[in-house]
Amino acid sequence: MEILGLLCFVVAWYVSKSGLEVEGAELQDQTILLALNQELTVQRWDANNSSYCSWQGVSCNDRSMVVKLDLSHANLRGNVTLVSQLKALRQLDLSNNNFHGYIPPAFGNLSDLEVLDLSSNKFEGSIPPELGGLRNLISLNLSNNLLVGKIPSELHGLEKLQEFQVSSNQLNGSLPTWVGNLTNLRVLAAYENLLGGTIPDNLGLASELEILNLHSNQLEGPIPASIFTSGNLKVLVLTQNNLSGDLPQELGNCQGLSNIRIGNNHLVGTIPKTIGNISSLTYFEADNNNLSGEIVSEFSQCSNLTLLNLASNGFSGTIPTELGQLMNLQELILSGNSLFGNIPESILRCRNLNKLDISNNRFNGTLPNDICKLSRLQFLLLGQNSIAGEIPHEIGNCAKLLELQLGSNYLTGIIPSEIGHIRNLQIALNLSFNHLHGSLPPELGRLDKLVALDVSNNRLSGHIPAELKGMLSLIEVNFSNNLLNGPVPTFVPFQKSPNSSFVGNKELCGEPLNSSCGDLYDGSNNYHHRVSYRIILAVIGSGLAVFMSVTVVVLLFMIRERQEKAAKDAGLVDDETNNKPTIIAGNVFVENLKQAVDLDAVVKATLKDSNKLSSGTFSTVYKAVMPSGMVLSVRRLKSMDKTIIHHQNKMIRELERLSKLCHDNLVRPIGYVIYEDVALLLHHFLPNGTLAQFLHESSKQPEYQPDWPTRLSVAIGVAEGLAFLHHVAIIHLDISSGNVLLDANFKPLLGEIEISKLLDPTRGTASISAVAGSFGYIPPEYAYTMQVTAPGNVYSYGVVLLEILTTRPPVDEDFEEGIDLVKWVHSAPVRGETPEQILDARLSTVSFGWRKEMLAALKVALLCTDTTPAKRPKMKKVMEMLQEIRQN
Repeated sequence: MEILGLLCFVVAWYVSKSGLEVEGAELQDQTILLALNQELTVQRWDANNSSYCSWQGVSCNDRSMVVKLDLSHANLRGNVTLVSQLKALRQLDLSNNNFHGYIPPAFGNLSDLEVLDLSSNKFEGSIPPELGGLRNLISLNLSNNLLVGKIPSELHGLEKLQEFQVSSNQLNGSLPTWVGNLTNLRVLAAYENLLGGTIPDNLGLASELEILNLHSNQLEGPIPASIFTSGNLKVLVLTQNNLSGDLPQELGNCQGLSNIRIGNNHLVGTIPKTIGNISSLTYFEADNNNLSGEIVSEFSQCSNLTLLNLASNGFSGTIPTELGQLMNLQELILSGNSLFGNIPESILRCRNLNKLDISNNRFNGTLPNDICKLSRLQFLLLGQNSIAGEIPHEIGNCAKLLELQLGSNYLTGIIPSEIGHIRNLQIALNLSFNHLHGSLPPELGRLDKLVALDVSNNRLSGHIPAELKGMLSLIEVNFSNNLLNGPVPTFVPFQKSPNSSFVGNKELCGEPLNSSCGDLYDGSNNYHHRVSYRIILAVIGSGLAVFMSVTVVVLLFMIRERQEKAAKDAGLVDDETNNKPTIIAGNVFVENLKQAVDLDAVVKATLKDSNKLSSGTFSTVYKAVMPSGMVLSVRRLKSMDKTIIHHQNKMIRELERLSKLCHDNLVRPIGYVIYEDVALLLHHFLPNGTLAQFLHESSKQPEYQPDWPTRLSVAIGVAEGLAFLHHVAIIHLDISSGNVLLDANFKPLLGEIEISKLLDPTRGTASISAVAGSFGYIPPEYAYTMQVTAPGNVYSYGVVLLEILTTRPPVDEDFEEGIDLVKWVHSAPVRGETPEQILDARLSTVSFGWRKEMLAALKVALLCTDTTPAKRPKMKKVMEMLQEIRQN
């Protein structure tokens, strides 16, 4: 009995002690959570509502100790060091908040922690080496923060780690070799950093590795063959680095590899034939490298292949006929290589193909008659090849085609009228630099969505059909260097095109050419023939006289040419100086710059294509380096010939007035040069290019990632500049991201402000009916009003703002047919998408604060792009709304 009593006492004591421990744990974890609640800017929990284990984001074990804390996506800020006292914690998720400062080193004390997610915050400083003490850690995600320095060597102790993600920070140094010793590692993502050195060769020891994403760093050396040894790799993304060497044969070991992206490096050699072993391959991108050899037929064994991009390499040979077996192929991009031969008929079996780009190669043969069997084809880019024969009449069956590029080939025959059946043709129709003859088919006038038409440098004859007035969306045209005759039809896109769009047609007359049609043509464009016997005799006599005169002139010319050649050979004549255009007028408005600017050097710079920076609707921009070392941006106007001749003095006065406009967000002219029928405007050179390049090409420069605060500042600056223009009664003719320039500090300056005054200075800006704007930015009402207005400017600005928010161009291949950026955004609810899904996720997920500001700016953009002009706010109001977003 005594023994039994003693046993009962021990059991009772143990149960009592355990209860005290549980109660103590409850008190401790509850106290920590309540204290943490006070530290956060947003009160997360109501302590009087229920037990803390049922609070949102809190999970406990059977001993009432907190094992999981999920505070993600809650717009939280504050000190989170207290979390380190939750001793039983296994999962901690603080992602997608606004936490900043240093990552608490005390987190390294959470010895049971298995998951740590601090991604998409504003944590700064270096990664705490104390995190190396988390020996049970399975997943570590520190992506999308402001972390700097090297990846600490102390983390080598994380032997259980399966996911290691540190992308989109500013980490430097090299990728540590100890990462290869993590035998359980499945995901390694360190893209968009400043990592250098080589990819560790022992990375293959991470035998479970499935995802390796290191794009947009500064990595060098070869792609290690070892990463393919285990055969488990599924995603490989190494674009935008400095990698070199050959592609390893061992990549064929990974039959589950679905995604290979290795573009924009310095890789050499051939594509290994083992590529055919990768049955799961969906995307293969290797563009902009130095790869060579033939395109291997083994790609045909990758039956799931959707995208094959080998552009801008050194591939030679022909396209393998076996590629026609790729039933899932949607994009085949082989431009910028040295491929030759016929376009293989087998490609026509790729029924899902929507983009075929084989431009800038050496393809010959003919264009297949059945090319439109590719019923989903939207982009057919065959320019800059040696394709001969005629354009097949069946081309009209390519019903979904958005862009047709056939320029710079050896095509013969006529332009088939069936092209007019391609009613969706929108981006461009380019048939230039071929041997086409015959007349322009009137059916082209049915292409009412087409923006750019180029039929220059052929042997086309006859009139320009009046039916082309049906091309309501036309902005760019080029009929130059043909055999066209008669008057240019009275159509705004034609009348406002530059002289160069029509030159080289000796019998073409009317606007915008400087030749009057006189009485040769009536309203029906019929030539009045009244020929008499005497006239015939006079013509014959005149012909003989002209023949004799020409013979004499030719002889004199030959003698003079020999003399000049002899002088040149003797070094007495400078050919370049002899052919230099004569400057009619020029001036520099800024007094202290006059000595630094050489007007002859300005003209010389614009005569070299190598100096061309960009080309817009109304002008082409060149870089000009002065003998003094000063760098200028020179804008060559495209529509200035008549203005220069008739309104030169008024134009100069307008330039001088605009140079005095005082606003920090406007590109003001600092001078001008006029020669022949050309006007050059001088500006300060802005080193960071255009907003379009900043948004869409920034991935090529990881050190200049366009974050949200920078983008908001740009949006506000452009709005302020445009509001000022409206205040001084100037309407801009071409608002686009390509016309917003960025200075050394990324301050935006709106360019081309001169155009509205210089197209015709005798008219007010409000009545200008020019073909104004760039594709994707033009307001919908312009199609029927042909008037450039302040509400139209607001619409164009709204497109730029959407571009800033989404990082999508105004016209994107990802959009459905006939959809531009504005329609895509406005139709999001129909697609079942939330506003958050429209925004650039790289920014909107960084913090709740950023996302909130971006959503507010999205509302402004939606107001600006309202289809009804009267409902759009004035630019002053737009500016104020954006300023308020930043202040709040």
